[in-house]
Amino acid sequence: MRVLAAGDHFVRNSLIADALRRELADHSFQLSELTLPWPLEPFGPVAEVTEASDSEDALIKALDGVEVCVTQMAPFTERVLDSAPALRLIAVCRGGPVNVNAAAARERGVRVCYAPGRNAAATAEFTIGLMLAALRGIPEAHHSLANGGHWDGSSYTYERIGLELEDTPVGLVGYGAVGSRVARVLTAFGAEVEVYDPYVRGDVHGMRTRSLDALLARSRVLTLHARLTPETRGLIGARELALLPPGAVVVNAARGGLLDTEALCDALDSGRLAAAALDTYEREPLPPGDRLFATPRTVLTPHVAGASRAVAHKAAVIAAAEVGRHVRGEPLAHALD
Repeated sequence: MRVLAAGDHFVRNSLIADALRRELADHSFQLSELTLPWPLEPFGPVAEVTEASDSEDALIKALDGVEVCVTQMAPFTERVLDSAPALRLIAVCRGGPVNVNAAAARERGVRVCYAPGRNAAATAEFTIGLMLAALRGIPEAHHSLANGGHWDGSSYTYERIGLELEDTPVGLVGYGAVGSRVARVLTAFGAEVEVYDPYVRGDVHGMRTRSLDALLARSRVLTLHARLTPETRGLIGARELALLPPGAVVVNAARGGLLDTEALCDALDSGRLAAAALDTYEREPLPPGDRLFATPRTVLTPHVAGASRAVAHKAAVIAAAEVGRHVRGEPLAHALD
């Protein structure tokens, strides 16, 4: 069996190779490698797929005779799939196979699997970090002291000091793998956690509400963890931001499209909101001169919440396990229909 590891500078080919060798210790396979440029070069739409490296030609060449490909960013477009008749399995090292034309793969008898939950812990931890940074003004305090050694006593004034999480009402929109972890940590901090997710049943950490508007009206901190769908795109706009208490803080490490950036900037510029911490954006990378760069009281990071060394290892292991199931003729654990 010929296997292609199409890794990148995050999920490295060495990690994929090690995971495959452990998983397929009792099976013979021939491994080849292709290194894609992400994240040193941003992903984007490639033909009809989204969030992929623009590497169709290199991928087509590397797939010659390959039955299985393990990848994170390889662009499996209709053109690529047409050029790989031996291909039977694409194991994607991400929470969803958005780099694969799923319909075209299905038509050609190619199974597609993915690695849900691989970055849930990392994203949840980073979200808490963003929240604390925004609430307590940590980046501003750092820059004030590090850039010239200015000991700014005004950071200790009542007007500038921020909130602590204990006893603070925090609203979570979305209670999946990341949101549930964030809620659990917030509960440990002593925050008053309230959850809005119409698709989740059963108990939650904190209080559940069926009304997004009611949650917004009570939330001194709002953190977003919903999936981006046609229904949730623009979920938090000017109307929703106006429902938050004055001085509230908004955190988004989920998807940029959940939040109307212009409305957020308006609310920050007017002083209606105290701060915002963002890791994801409606446009990525953020273009030079974007309004967010000139908006006060923002904490901005370049979509790195889900990036940790543990995540890279987990992704390779989950994908390799799916390859093992394929080889043994077992049902795949996380496959598209």
